[in-house]
Amino acid sequence: MSNSIKLSFYVLATLLMLSACSVKKYLPEDKTLYTGAEIKLDNKKGKGNKKLREKLESAISRNTNTQFLGMRPGLYFHFKASREKPGFINKFLDKQVGEDPFYFENVNVDSAEDILYNRLENSGYFGSSVMSKIEKDSSDQSTSVLYSIDLSEPYKLESYQLNKTTGDSLQIYKEIDSSLANTVIKENSLFNFDLLTSERERIDQYLKEKGYYNFNSDFLIFEADTNAYEGRKFDLYLRLKKQVPEKSLVPYIVDEVNIHPNRTLSNEERIKDTVNYKGLNFIQDSVFFKPKHLEPYVLINPGESYNPKLSRYTSRRLSSISTYKFVNIDYQEKDTITDNNGKRHLNAEVYLSPMNKRSLRLELQGVTKSNNFAGPNLSVVYSNRNLFKGGELLRLSLSGGYEQQFFGKTGDQGLSSIQTGLNASLLFPRLIFPIDLNESFEYAIPKTKVSLGFDYLNRTQLYTLNSMSTSFGYLWEGNSYVTHQLRPINLEYVNLGNTSEEFDEILNDNPFLRRSFEQQFIAGLTYNFTYNEIKDQTTSEGFYFGFNYDMAGNGLNLLGSQNDEGQNTFIGLEYAHYFKADVDLRYHLKLGQKRQKLIGRIFAGAGRPMGTTESLPFVKQYFSGGPYSVRAFRIRSLGPGTFSPEDGSNSFFDQSGDIKFEANLEYRFPITEYLNGAFFADAGNVWLINDNEATPGGKFNSDFINEIGAGVGLGLRVDIQGFVIRLDLANAVKEPTTTWYFDSFNPILNFAIGYPF
Repeated sequence: MSNSIKLSFYVLATLLMLSACSVKKYLPEDKTLYTGAEIKLDNKKGKGNKKLREKLESAISRNTNTQFLGMRPGLYFHFKASREKPGFINKFLDKQVGEDPFYFENVNVDSAEDILYNRLENSGYFGSSVMSKIEKDSSDQSTSVLYSIDLSEPYKLESYQLNKTTGDSLQIYKEIDSSLANTVIKENSLFNFDLLTSERERIDQYLKEKGYYNFNSDFLIFEADTNAYEGRKFDLYLRLKKQVPEKSLVPYIVDEVNIHPNRTLSNEERIKDTVNYKGLNFIQDSVFFKPKHLEPYVLINPGESYNPKLSRYTSRRLSSISTYKFVNIDYQEKDTITDNNGKRHLNAEVYLSPMNKRSLRLELQGVTKSNNFAGPNLSVVYSNRNLFKGGELLRLSLSGGYEQQFFGKTGDQGLSSIQTGLNASLLFPRLIFPIDLNESFEYAIPKTKVSLGFDYLNRTQLYTLNSMSTSFGYLWEGNSYVTHQLRPINLEYVNLGNTSEEFDEILNDNPFLRRSFEQQFIAGLTYNFTYNEIKDQTTSEGFYFGFNYDMAGNGLNLLGSQNDEGQNTFIGLEYAHYFKADVDLRYHLKLGQKRQKLIGRIFAGAGRPMGTTESLPFVKQYFSGGPYSVRAFRIRSLGPGTFSPEDGSNSFFDQSGDIKFEANLEYRFPITEYLNGAFFADAGNVWLINDNEATPGGKFNSDFINEIGAGVGLGLRVDIQGFVIRLDLANAVKEPTTTWYFDSFNPILNFAIGYPF
């Protein structure tokens, strides 16, 4: 940016800021701006009581206009846009940062005093006094309010017990008394209305899980007695209200569980057959879903007490089956008479509404990948959501595409590829294992997935690659945040062919790289663990932790042999022997209410070749740089270590490694409803475990922290209901071989789909 442009920018910014000061002239004469309220606790008892102050402040919190360095730019642009001819710029700025005026005359001070009295009494400070003072500032036509509170001595709990003066022979009193063992109300705690409300809800939930289907928290009442004490102490008694309906005082037993596996509007009135399997009634006109496969998902059992927890778990488990779009559990009371055991009876009706069993989807996509290849892709996907009448999901996918690399180092640009593939997967909504363990999982039943794929890749000017892969594994949820994926069988076969002279020369110059391509067979185990609190990239905050482990070759060592070159082989194919593990840690912190977030991320991973294997297979190696990595560097252009290829050389295959470390920091903010902006900083690199003569400086060493590459930048993201198109412009601030600097003349533009992390 030239000095003249910078000067113009600063002059414009200064004029806008100075003009934003003058909002007073737009205010009506009978109105003043409300600038907020202050609470002053005039008693030592209130000092240090942070929770009480926060409760009082939130109770009387009102909207005020944003101030910046004593100015109100949001209000200023609102008034400018309200003129008869506002102009395009004022209308645009009003839409982005404009604010409606918040006037003091719309604030009810007397009502705020009543609210403060209420919050003080709810917190145990009975007898406190509240006074308000209105403070006007004529210089900017604004008004604030000061609330002075003289706190009384709070009431403290001496004892808490159940009052059983009437009807104490009922079983429900014994249940309530038993529930008090887990109370959150403790001796010497202050009187707290919110805590009492929570206690009623806790007891209600406890009774529901004991079978009290018709009980309600409103049937409980607390009474405080201060007569036994001279000081501010009280005894707390819990009892049932009078005239509670009889049906609410007795537990319920589930007599029958009726499951409707194929409930639709069209077959609702049809005559259906009933099959009893393990005590559950499966009602369907024909076998839509086999009872033996559906039964493990249902946790509600005949003869057991009503329990809403089991209903929630059953509903969640059934919803996880890809066959169904709606799950509804309804309880019907069988009669109005209490039996000799003091209980009543229910029937549980489980209605399951299926999705369309078969679907065919045609997709035409514009694809952009992390290696800067982009182009059209056509795919046809066939799905069958109940293949063997057990909720099995079959997916067949036929795809083809053409891609060309538009960005990259000299020599890489212009590369193109043609890719075709046929992939099939079969997902069983149960654990396929020699021992039936499905009922051992309470939160969710594991799923078993089998996949098979064939792919053909023609990378023009370089090579063709035929690959076949198959896997067998399990997926399951530990809770709402935790997921696991274990693939004990994971096989990949890769056949490199039709190599060009250029690519043969690349391999001849780098024996290390040649070894990574000669490993045609990969057989091993993979495990993935994910803890994710970030359900929505725009609104959620919290932690994300991902762990991946990949191991191959151990089992084949027992069956394989060695070829003439001393390499391990199995059925004549050289196979890879290695282990690899990495962790991905992220934290999303929300800032304010307008989709502002600060995101931090750390990624660290390492792989190690073992036995006669000299390097990781090429498809298993790490790389750094690109739109999902260090964005100030092109894809695969960082590392390994301090290695720097000669200008004009084709180093796409050389710049990968066995070890990777990256760190990212990104601030996201809204610009319009569907357009977001971001500022970010990235750093990272990859390294090798062993020396490679073709990539000098690539081996990992103790000085690795000084060998990172780093960059900063800004981005624009179009986010339409979760579909994100992203543009990030980044500048390098450090090369692996240099100290810190700023290169503003060679920015890198990244185009990608989705957020980077």
